[in-house]
Amino acid sequence: MIATLVIGLREGLEATLIVGIIAAFLRRNRAPLTPMWTGVGVAVALSIAVGFGLQLVEQALPQAEQEGMETVIGAVAVAFVTGMVVWMRTHARTLSRDLQASASAALGRGTAWALAGMAFLAVLKEGFETAVFLLATFQASTDTGTAALGAVIGIAVAVLIGYGIYTGGVRLDLGRFFTVTGVFLVFVAGGLVLTALRHAHEAGWLVIGQQRTVDLGWLAPNGSVRGALVTGVLGIPADPRVVEVLGWVLYVVPVLAVALWPRAWRPSPERVPRVRAVLAAALAATAVVLAVAVPSGGGADLPRTVAVTGDARSVTASVDGDAAVLRVSGRGREDQITLPASVHRRVARAGTGADQWQVTEDVPATDRPTSLTLDQLVGLFGRVPVGVSPSTNPGPFAADWTVRDTVTLTTVRSGVLEATRSERNVLTLRGGGLPAARTTTLDRDVWTVPPADADRAATDLAAAQTRAAELRLWNAWLPLALLVAAAAQAALAARDRRRVRTPTTTTPGTDPSRGPPADVPARSLDHAVR
Repeated sequence: MIATLVIGLREGLEATLIVGIIAAFLRRNRAPLTPMWTGVGVAVALSIAVGFGLQLVEQALPQAEQEGMETVIGAVAVAFVTGMVVWMRTHARTLSRDLQASASAALGRGTAWALAGMAFLAVLKEGFETAVFLLATFQASTDTGTAALGAVIGIAVAVLIGYGIYTGGVRLDLGRFFTVTGVFLVFVAGGLVLTALRHAHEAGWLVIGQQRTVDLGWLAPNGSVRGALVTGVLGIPADPRVVEVLGWVLYVVPVLAVALWPRAWRPSPERVPRVRAVLAAALAATAVVLAVAVPSGGGADLPRTVAVTGDARSVTASVDGDAAVLRVSGRGREDQITLPASVHRRVARAGTGADQWQVTEDVPATDRPTSLTLDQLVGLFGRVPVGVSPSTNPGPFAADWTVRDTVTLTTVRSGVLEATRSERNVLTLRGGGLPAARTTTLDRDVWTVPPADADRAATDLAAAQTRAAELRLWNAWLPLALLVAAAAQAALAARDRRRVRTPTTTTPGTDPSRGPPADVPARSLDHAVR
């Protein structure tokens, strides 16, 4: 509730201030207020519709798609709150003058409806940000009703404060107000970063950096006030993962520095490009160091020759594209089995993609006996086959065999994970006292990689794959994010350098740092923001 109350209060007050400045300007110039209120009402209605529309779309999606949409909404909300904090930090001092200048230009076009459009766009921007930010906060909240009540209270208080400032009955240090609430919302947005990353993992989009870091159950016990503050307001889970902690730090630290950096410490416009260039170089150097210093962890390599049990000692796989050749050694001979590309398919094994071939064919049963006694049947099956009674069917029996041979090979990066040759013997018995033919099936493995060896290799392979994926967070994804940030700072440095070189044209006798004089309500708003 606290988080949504602050969101509603801050966003509502921003919108109220904008509307108040425009209304003061219209009243001073004796222009009608009806078009402005029309634009404000339409913007509020559209903002509410956007929030409900997003909620309805999300509820209609399957679970995985819901998690994905919540990830996107959380990311957009974080972008909005970051832009809001940075924009208010850099424009709060000139908010009133900038709006009055835009209003003068709109009114100069000869119609109050231009001002209505200006109010509509301003309130729509704030309303859309509020809708997305509140929706993301609702999704991270355990009590949606309380969160909604907090938002309503915050917006109502913002309207009352804004009206009081407009009429002169309330004096509020808005500069300090926006700084304090901005810091609070930075931590709320940091919690949304954690929530969005967790939703991305649950949607199957993010599989790296999922190791547990610390247990914060002692800090945020369930049902406690601390738990409500840490988990419910700041969005910090009791079991943060590596990628979540990394995302939180990379977001909160720089944005908090922007929100709290003293104006006296800010570099002059001439030095800003140099500072940005140094920051870009530092980010790029850090990215290069991480990419080079952190090992790649390419994963485990399985052997191409493995031992088997049964009628052979070992098998060796040779993979060529989608085809493979399997050489089977044992009993003083070596057999070669060709596995064509037509029987190849990709399968999932040990948490990674694997290649599998399976060839099945009927083979002649020339080495099978054509007559079997009752003792031989028991020797083959380990018991008397179903449908055969020793007292009434003493044998011997005429035996008709059908033999189906299946060879299966599974490899990971050309190394053997599993290999099996099995036979299915279909035996049809006649005579020996049987009133009718009896058919039974006998399956056996001719040779196979021991299941324990295959399981151990799969476990080692999965652990190596997990380690490689975790290392990619540090030697690929984090350097990539740092390089993107470095490129952004370099682009901003180039932009600032062009601005410094471009002379500013000012009207003689005016101070470019000060705006035109304003009427009392607008001046009081501007003074309050300062």
